[in-house]
Amino acid sequence: MQRSKGYDSSTRKLYRRAPREKGLRSLRYLLEPFEVGQKVDIILNSQSQKGRPHRRFHGKKGTVLAKQGQAYIVAVKKGNKENKVIANPEHLRAAKVEE
Repeated sequence: MQRSKGYDSSTRKLYRRAPREKGLRSLRYLLEPFEVGQKVDIILNSQSQKGRPHRRFHGKKGTVLAKQGQAYIVAVKKGNKENKVIANPEHLRAAKVEE
Protein backbone atom coordinates (compact mmCIF):
# COMPACT_ATOMS: atom_id res chain seq x y z
CA MET A 1 0.00 0.00 0.00
CA GLN A 2 1.29 3.45 -0.91
CA ARG A 3 1.88 5.79 2.01
CA SER A 4 -0.23 8.91 2.26
CA LYS A 5 1.29 12.25 1.40
CA GLY A 6 -1.01 14.63 3.23
CA TYR A 7 -0.54 18.27 4.17
CA ASP A 8 1.42 17.48 7.35
CA SER A 9 3.38 14.46 6.13
CA SER A 10 7.07 14.19 7.11
CA THR A 11 6.71 16.71 9.94
CA ARG A 12 7.47 14.51 12.95
CA LYS A 13 10.72 16.30 13.84
CA LEU A 14 9.81 19.64 12.28
CA TYR A 15 6.84 20.29 14.59
CA ARG A 16 8.46 18.78 17.71
CA ARG A 17 9.14 21.23 20.53
CA ALA A 18 11.93 21.19 23.08
CA PRO A 19 10.90 20.13 26.61
CA ARG A 20 11.23 23.65 28.01
CA GLU A 21 9.14 25.13 25.21
CA LYS A 22 6.16 22.83 25.78
CA GLY A 23 2.92 24.13 27.21
CA LEU A 24 1.05 27.34 26.57
CA ARG A 25 2.88 30.34 25.19
CA SER A 26 2.17 33.82 26.47
CA LEU A 27 -0.46 35.98 24.81
CA ARG A 28 2.28 38.34 23.64
CA TYR A 29 2.86 36.08 20.63
CA LEU A 30 -0.79 36.28 19.60
CA LEU A 31 -1.18 40.01 20.13
CA GLU A 32 2.12 41.21 18.66
CA PRO A 33 1.28 43.70 15.89
CA PHE A 34 3.18 43.66 12.61
CA GLU A 35 3.43 46.68 10.33
CA VAL A 36 3.13 46.55 6.55
CA GLY A 37 6.64 46.24 5.12
CA GLN A 38 8.08 44.70 8.30
CA LYS A 39 10.39 41.69 7.98
CA VAL A 40 9.16 38.55 9.76
CA ASP A 41 10.38 34.99 10.26
CA ILE A 42 7.92 32.15 9.70
CA ILE A 43 8.33 29.74 12.61
CA LEU A 44 5.59 27.13 12.72
CA ASN A 45 4.00 26.57 16.11
CA SER A 46 2.78 23.00 16.42
CA GLN A 47 0.42 23.96 19.23
CA SER A 48 -2.10 25.62 16.90
CA GLN A 49 -3.17 24.23 13.53
CA LYS A 50 -5.26 27.21 12.52
CA GLY A 51 -3.58 29.60 10.11
CA ARG A 52 -0.45 27.49 9.84
CA PRO A 53 1.32 27.83 6.48
CA HIS A 54 2.78 24.87 4.62
CA ARG A 55 5.86 23.23 6.10
CA ARG A 56 8.04 24.31 3.18
CA PHE A 57 7.91 27.87 4.55
CA HIS A 58 9.18 26.98 8.04
CA GLY A 59 12.28 29.03 8.87
CA LYS A 60 11.89 31.38 5.91
CA LYS A 61 12.00 35.17 6.08
CA GLY A 62 9.39 37.36 4.42
CA THR A 63 7.82 40.80 4.28
CA VAL A 64 4.34 41.63 5.57
CA LEU A 65 2.17 42.83 2.69
CA ALA A 66 -1.21 43.28 4.39
CA LYS A 67 -3.47 42.16 7.19
CA GLN A 68 -6.41 39.89 6.37
CA GLY A 69 -8.75 39.47 9.32
CA GLN A 70 -6.57 38.24 12.17
CA ALA A 71 -3.97 36.79 9.77
CA TYR A 72 -1.17 38.43 7.79
CA ILE A 73 -0.22 38.09 4.14
CA VAL A 74 3.54 37.57 3.89
CA ALA A 75 5.63 37.66 0.70
CA VAL A 76 8.35 34.99 0.68
CA LYS A 77 10.99 34.72 -2.04
CA LYS A 78 11.66 31.18 -3.21
CA GLY A 79 14.17 31.12 -6.03
CA ASN A 80 13.06 33.68 -8.62
CA LYS A 81 9.42 33.51 -7.55
CA GLU A 82 7.65 35.39 -4.79
CA ASN A 83 5.02 33.41 -2.91
CA LYS A 84 2.25 34.91 -0.82
CA VAL A 85 1.65 33.10 2.46
CA ILE A 86 -1.34 33.65 4.74
CA ALA A 87 -0.36 32.98 8.35
CA ASN A 88 -1.75 33.68 11.80
CA PRO A 89 0.46 35.75 14.13
CA GLU A 90 1.38 32.79 16.36
CA HIS A 91 3.40 31.40 13.43
CA LEU A 92 5.23 34.68 12.80
CA ARG A 93 8.08 36.34 14.65
CA ALA A 94 9.64 39.77 14.10
CA ALA A 95 12.93 39.26 12.27
CA LYS A 96 16.13 40.41 13.93
CA VAL A 97 17.78 43.26 12.08
CA GLU A 98 21.01 42.24 10.37
CA GLU A 99 23.70 44.88 10.44
